[in-house]
Amino acid sequence: MILVTGGTGLLGAHVLFRLLQEEKPVRALHRNAASLAMAKDIFGHYTDNPAALMERIHWVQGDILDIPSLEIAMDGVTEVYHVAAAVSFDPKDREWMDKVNVEGTANVVNLCLGQAGVRLCHVSSVAAIGRTEKQDTISEATEWKPSSRNSNYGVSKHKAEMEVWRGIAEGLEAVIVNPCIILGPGNWNQSSAALFTKVWNGLPYYTQGVNAMVDARDVAEVMVQLMKKRISGERYIVAADNFPLRQIFDGIADGLGKKRATLNASPGLMAVAWRLEKLRCLVMRTKPFITRETANSAIHVSRYDNSKLLKALPEFRYRPIETTITEVSAMFLKAHAGQGAS
Repeated sequence: MILVTGGTGLLGAHVLFRLLQEEKPVRALHRNAASLAMAKDIFGHYTDNPAALMERIHWVQGDILDIPSLEIAMDGVTEVYHVAAAVSFDPKDREWMDKVNVEGTANVVNLCLGQAGVRLCHVSSVAAIGRTEKQDTISEATEWKPSSRNSNYGVSKHKAEMEVWRGIAEGLEAVIVNPCIILGPGNWNQSSAALFTKVWNGLPYYTQGVNAMVDARDVAEVMVQLMKKRISGERYIVAADNFPLRQIFDGIADGLGKKRATLNASPGLMAVAWRLEKLRCLVMRTKPFITRETANSAIHVSRYDNSKLLKALPEFRYRPIETTITEVSAMFLKAHAGQGAS
C-alpha cells in the first residue's frame, strides 16, 4: 500500500494521478469533501473519467497533525509520499506553517520509523536550501544560513527537512525532493495556479526577477522514479530551468489571450507597494495580495542547478516550460468557460 499526504493539493493530486498508473493500491489523506472535489477537478484535466480514478483511491479522512488518523492511514503502508504542507507568505501565518510543516513532518517520520520496511519521499522546497550572497547558482550543497532573505515558509520547510534527516539517521529509508515553482492546474486562487488568475484579471507590471520553474507532472514523475530506485539519504533540486519572471508572465498572457505587462516594477516601487498593501489589509482585515516576502522574491535573481537529479535519473527529461504554460493556460480557459470568462 502507498500513502500520499496532501493528495488533494496541486502537487499531491498529480502524484496520485501518476501512482494510479502503476496499478498499485493507493491511499490518501483528505480533510473534507471539498478537498476531494479539488482532486477530482485536477484529474479531470487529464482524463475523461476522473470519478473512476477517485474510486480507486482509498481515502482516509484525517490530518498529519492528528496522530490517530495518521496511524490509521499508515496501517500496512510500505511507501509514503509526504506532500502535505502549509504555504503562505503572510507573516501572520508563521506559527501555523511551523506547526503543519515541522510538527506534521515529525509525525510522519515517527510513524514511518515505527513500521518496518516503510520508505519515505519527502517534498521540501528550494526555499529550504541556502541562499548565496551573490547571484551564484544554488545547488543541493549550498549551505543554509540564517538570513532576512529566508521566507518564513522557507524556514519552516528547512526545519521539516531536519526532521527527515533525523529519521534517516535513525534508520529510515528516505529521499527528499526540492521543487522550484510548480506549474499546473489546481485551485486557481491559490499557490502557483493563482499566477494564471492574476494575469487573467490584468497584470500591468513586470519585475526583473529570475526563478526556476517545473511542470507538476515532472515533479510527480521524479518522485516515483526516485522511489523505484530506492535512493535514500539524498536531496534533489527539481527544476526544468531558470527563467526571467517577465518571460513566464508574457507566456501566460499569450496563452490566455491577454495583454502583456508593459510597466517595470522597480525595487523601490515594490517596496512601496507591499507597505501600502500591509496598511490596506490592517484597515480592511483581509489577506495581503503582496507581502514583503513576495515583493522581494519577485525582484530577486535565483538560479538553481538541476544537474544532480539528471545524473541520478539519466533517462528523465523535463517538459519544456513553454509547453507547460500553453497547456495550463488552455486548462484555465476550459475551467472558466462555464463561469462567464471572456
